[in-house]
Amino acid sequence: MLLKQIVIIALLSSLIACAGSEERTDGETAKRGDCIHEPSIRGYRVLDEQNLIVDAIGRRKYHVVLWRRAYGLRGSWGIVFDSQTSRICAGFSEVVFRGDFAEESIRITSIRELTPEDEEYLLIQYGKKEPEIKQTPAPQEVEGADVEELDPAASE
Repeated sequence: MLLKQIVIIALLSSLIACAGSEERTDGETAKRGDCIHEPSIRGYRVLDEQNLIVDAIGRRKYHVVLWRRAYGLRGSWGIVFDSQTSRICAGFSEVVFRGDFAEESIRITSIRELTPEDEEYLLIQYGKKEPEIKQTPAPQEVEGADVEELDPAASE
């Protein structure tokens, strides 16, 4: 009986350790699921029917992915984040908006805090911003040094 309890405790300990660990991406530590404090939300941009960029205080930006496409989200007058607490988290919170026919509620699949580079990449990816193309300058004529031929007889 004691052995069975020890095995169960060891198994549960390893599961808890895995659940509490951080996910690693591109050599950085990233939180498994970022949350947004609802009163800090200042605005949003619709990338497509399933992806949003949410602006929060402190110049923080978040990429919010919805569980399914929200048809009519682009033309909606506004959205509301619905949560039991003041924190908007993936898997527990929803986006409520007035769709084409009625009010819709769609669960949030993931929330990820963005760096400025991530935000720019998403805006370019979804066609909301044109990429900055750096053109190489045209080749110019460069005056070089004259080539001097050596006399093979002089080197002997």
